[in-house]
Formats: sequence, structure tokens, C-alpha cells
Amino acid sequence: MTDQALPAKYHQLNATQMTEDAKRVLVRVIRVAFPHRAIPDGPYERTAQKILDEAAESTWWRVALTQGLNDLNVLSGGDFTALGDAEALTVLRQVEASTFFGFVRRTTVLNFYDDAEVQACLGYEGPSFDKGGYVDRGFDDLDWLPEPRIEEYDGPEKFVPYTPGRYAVPTQAMHREPDTVTQPGPTETEAGEVRT
Repeated sequence: MTDQALPAKYHQLNATQMTEDAKRVLVRVIRVAFPHRAIPDGPYERTAQKILDEAAESTWWRVALTQGLNDLNVLSGGDFTALGDAEALTVLRQVEASTFFGFVRRTTVLNFYDDAEVQACLGYEGPSFDKGGYVDRGFDDLDWLPEPRIEEYDGPEKFVPYTPGRYAVPTQAMHREPDTVTQPGPTETEAGEVRT
């Protein structure tokens, strides 16, 4: 028996097809959950399609995805895609522990950031092995950081040797009276106060 043959609990979910509307909502979910202004819609759409493709292979994920998309629309008062970014994020926080959102998050992390267009937008040049490594190709390319302030030391070059015991604690300070306080934390004497 294949996974496709297992029916969903509610018959209307068995008939659910992953439509363009589902893809449109998924694109919005991914854009709100993984916001990058510099990245165009293409990678978001490809990731949404990947989620739909994975859901199509399994009745379980198809039903979870369908139910999750329905829940988003219910929680948003009708149309999740009509919400602003802040309101949409609030709705996503309400479903972040669900199987639906876990599936979307996992699939997005594995596929979205593996997209060449996303990597180019984020400044990742790709693997370096086939290009000879990073040592001669961008190893110290830190154009996004300010130039470091380097000052030369003009003082004397006097070597100060390490002397054992020079900064050692005097033996008087090492000897303490037994602590009779039953509460945790420093006692009054350890805090620097004197008991009378």
C-alpha cells in the first residue's frame, strides 16, 4: 500500500489539490518568515513550488500543508496574503509549533538558501575548492567592515619578566573562619564589611 492510498480523516482534504492560491500563500509565508528585501520573488516562488512538490508526494504532508494554509486564513480573518508584514508575522508566531510550519521551515531552510540567486544576493560566492580556495580569492575581503585603527606603540621596550608570587594573595587572606551562615552567597566579611 503506498502513501498515496492512505485517506485523510476528512474527505474534503483528500480532494484538495495544491493550487496557485496555495502557492501564493506559501510565497507570502516564506517571505514573512525569511525576509530579505534584496531578494526578488523568483527564489521565494521556487521554494514554494518545492514545498508543494514535496507535499504532493505524501498524503500526510499534503494534508498538513492544506490544513496549515487553511488555519492561516482563519487566523488572519480571511486572507493571509492581505495582511501587512507585522500582522502576518503575528499569525505565523501562532502556528510556529505546528507540523505545518515545521515542514515549511525545514524545506525552506534546505532549499531557499541553496538557490544560486539567493546566494548571489547575499554575497556568497559559492564553494571555493574548484577555484583554488579563498587564500588568494577573497580571504581578507572585508569591504563591509570599517578600516581598523592601527597605532604604533612609542613607549620603552622594557621586558618585564614574570615573577612567581609577585601578585599572589597574602597567606592571611587565604585563612578564613568557618562560615556559619546558612544562606547561599557571600558573608558580610567576604563582602568587605566588618562584624562587631
